[in-house]
Amino acid sequence: MSTPHAKLAAALRVLQRLQKRNGGVIEGTSLSDAHRQLLVDAGFLRPVLKGWYISANPRDNAGDSTVWYASYWAFVAGYLRARFSKRYCLSAVGSLLQHTGSTVVPTQTVAVTTTGGTSTLTLPEATSLLIYPDANAVPKTRTLLNGLQVWPLAAALCRVDAGFFRNHPQDAQIALQLVRDPGVLLAELLADDGLPAAAGRLAGALRFLDRDADADRIIKAMELASHQVREANPFDIPVPTLHARTERSPYALRLRAMWANWRTTVAAAFPETPVVQTDTAQYLESVQERYAADAYNSLSIEGYQVSDALIARVAAGRWNPEADDADAQSRDALAARGYYLAFQEVKTSITAVLQTANAGAVAREGHHDWFAALFAPSAQAGIVNATQLAGYRSGPVYIRGSMHTPPPNDAIADCMDALFDLLATEPSPAVRAVLGHHLFAFVHPYPDGNGRIARFLMNTMLASGGYPWTVIRVSRRAEYLAALEAASVGGDIVPFTRFVAGEMAVGAPTASAAADAKGAP
Repeated sequence: MSTPHAKLAAALRVLQRLQKRNGGVIEGTSLSDAHRQLLVDAGFLRPVLKGWYISANPRDNAGDSTVWYASYWAFVAGYLRARFSKRYCLSAVGSLLQHTGSTVVPTQTVAVTTTGGTSTLTLPEATSLLIYPDANAVPKTRTLLNGLQVWPLAAALCRVDAGFFRNHPQDAQIALQLVRDPGVLLAELLADDGLPAAAGRLAGALRFLDRDADADRIIKAMELASHQVREANPFDIPVPTLHARTERSPYALRLRAMWANWRTTVAAAFPETPVVQTDTAQYLESVQERYAADAYNSLSIEGYQVSDALIARVAAGRWNPEADDADAQSRDALAARGYYLAFQEVKTSITAVLQTANAGAVAREGHHDWFAALFAPSAQAGIVNATQLAGYRSGPVYIRGSMHTPPPNDAIADCMDALFDLLATEPSPAVRAVLGHHLFAFVHPYPDGNGRIARFLMNTMLASGGYPWTVIRVSRRAEYLAALEAASVGGDIVPFTRFVAGEMAVGAPTASAAADAKGAP
């Protein structure tokens, strides 16, 4: 007779085969009732809707939204593929959001099919999938993107109405910037009976983006084909946020658009740059004075359990993994030692910044050294693979509880180039600090340590303006994460700007770090 462990192992082998074939989306009928129940009870499967499941980790909290947000697009793609094969397409709006690399999990996705009826599927975390039939709204030529059948970019731009440009101005600008040659738009606009209304919108949108020649080309070609075109700018923003036409990555374009859209707001909401610049030695001394409080709070925000005594022992050089088994094996001790080493690397970068080096250029060169130092002790102890010190992540990463999904790993290099270009050319140190932190966390380029590196980057940029090293306190962790979410998902940078300014105004925590322990996660 099989033991419970043997039964679960057999069910897991079946699940493994299904995952290789279908990813993390599992149709209930592909499992026996006994295997399905075992896997659900053990936490390896999580129900999504009747008869459909996603793979899960038993260690995840059942109420944690991260599992669903991380699996959302894989589930939608797998469900639609299983139900309709290739007989569906996302709506034109949904297709454009895929093309432009939207990182926000939508509250509703719309799919159009060639057959079947209309249904709205209620999904976890207040999300839904609307499916309806309309054979005329499913193009003959479709693009497979992220496992989803979508409209080709140019075709989707020609099918969305003016509401898309008003409601998604950032995505609309990115989509148009990805169109290098207006000829691909004209191929759609001139087909069949023509799309003169769409031609007027697109010509107006291109002219708004300072692409007059492209707008004129569309108008002229349509008129030569006997179409009357009424040009109208569909955007409802005063000025465009994207002008460069050299970017190829929609994710990098998104970063540039966010920066351009937010920089004035940040500058207005942040205190003015200090008038008196402290000399290098004095500034570095003040930074060192804040090390203990910064290490305690920054590590505690990430879930490490560290004490004042541990931080003091590491700083004093009494961390001895060769003689002390606790130091050699303790995850918290290794993290504390890594933080100390990284802090020294950041101080070296700040020294260069204070000696008039360009802050963005310094951070571009230094951030990999910060990261490597942060995890060097863990790599030496064998807790993490040494290859992790090589640099940016090679796979997906998710932010616990967030509806924001960081860009895919193949977009990281473009995103980081764009971010450091923006840091290097931005005149305001406040903007560099606030947006540098936020957009670094938005990209989440490393497999781990992104929050700590983002705060190091923020403080390096603050130093470039003579602002003091600012400690983000663990007692305000919930407000901190909520402010980041408001920017990443809601598009509102004001809460995060005010949060950073507020923490800076508090100054260095004067009480023992232990006084903040109640706020530790």
